[in-house]
Amino acid sequence: MTQDPHQQVREWIAGAGRSPLAGERQARLQDHLQNCQSCRSYAEQVGKIITVLRSVPLAADSELVRATQQRVRMRALQLQQSRERAWLVAMACLLVGLSGAITTSILWRGFEWMAQSMQLSGPVWQVGFLMVWIAPTLVVSMLFLLRGSHSSRHHGATRDQRRWKVQGELEC
Repeated sequence: MTQDPHQQVREWIAGAGRSPLAGERQARLQDHLQNCQSCRSYAEQVGKIITVLRSVPLAADSELVRATQQRVRMRALQLQQSRERAWLVAMACLLVGLSGAITTSILWRGFEWMAQSMQLSGPVWQVGFLMVWIAPTLVVSMLFLLRGSHSSRHHGATRDQRRWKVQGELEC
């Protein structure tokens, strides 16, 4: 579907305030405005309207300014806390990884020594090692799963619902 050239030019003129035309479109617009009085008149009227609109001062209500400043401060505090938590989580992950690597090596050697002194075959003590090594992770995972299902079942409100409630209380 081809568009009327006058309509296309008027759309370009109306959109020029948001994003200026470049290259070929700008050249086509200028050529059309030189040859078309009605579009040139439209461009002048749009320019006058934009000038008038830009000259009108905008003043915000002091209550709106105060509420906006409070929300900006709250959001900045949330972002700062989020960054701090992310740093703590990253450090905790690093420490857990390091301690896991160290203790795994020590535990492996301990199981190996114990197997030699008890004269156990390799697969037996290695399965025992895996059970001891994986068991804490399984127990903690189960606790987290139980806690997660318990908190969502008994507390009712989701995290987003609680956040909106808090924001609503701040607006009052």
